[in-house]
Amino acid sequence: MTSTSHPVSRTVGTPIDGAASPAGAKALAVLRLAIGFTFLWAFLDKTFAFGYATTAERAWLNGGSPTRGFLNSVEIGPFEAWFHSIAGAWWADTLFMLGLLGVGVAVMLGVGLRVSAVAGTLMMALMWLAEFPLATLTNAGEPSGSTNPLVDYHVIYALVLIAVAATAAGNTWGLGKAWQRLPFVDRHRWLV
Repeated sequence: MTSTSHPVSRTVGTPIDGAASPAGAKALAVLRLAIGFTFLWAFLDKTFAFGYATTAERAWLNGGSPTRGFLNSVEIGPFEAWFHSIAGAWWADTLFMLGLLGVGVAVMLGVGLRVSAVAGTLMMALMWLAEFPLATLTNAGEPSGSTNPLVDYHVIYALVLIAVAATAAGNTWGLGKAWQRLPFVDRHRWLV
């Protein structure tokens, strides 16, 4: 008797039907928590000034601007004047801080990963444009300090956000499964 089906040999721990192996799911969960904490920490430090990147007088709670220092230091690329014009604007500060908080909390909880990936990628793209690593010289003719013209940490952070969203990394050590079962989220799958 001849069988047309062939058994599939599989190594223990390899994915089945595109699902992550248990070890892979845990690794993605750790990656999710790390990138989420990166965004959340930036929000917390800029708000409360823990003394790492933000001094007490520059804390958002003390009237400091989370965007003024970074955007005023932009001295490169075709968008320099635009970034200077929005530096310290209340709406730019508010959107930036809400983005850091929203992406950080959602990603750490493992919920709304698609929306977080889009919002975080947009933030990273704008910051990439501000630092404009394509240029070797600043607009003043000084060396830009760019170490890689295409792939810098902004691109890596964006890719990590996309990867954790695409792999449902919120289902391991997160609230992803419970989030997906909510009726509102079930009706609006883009919120997964």
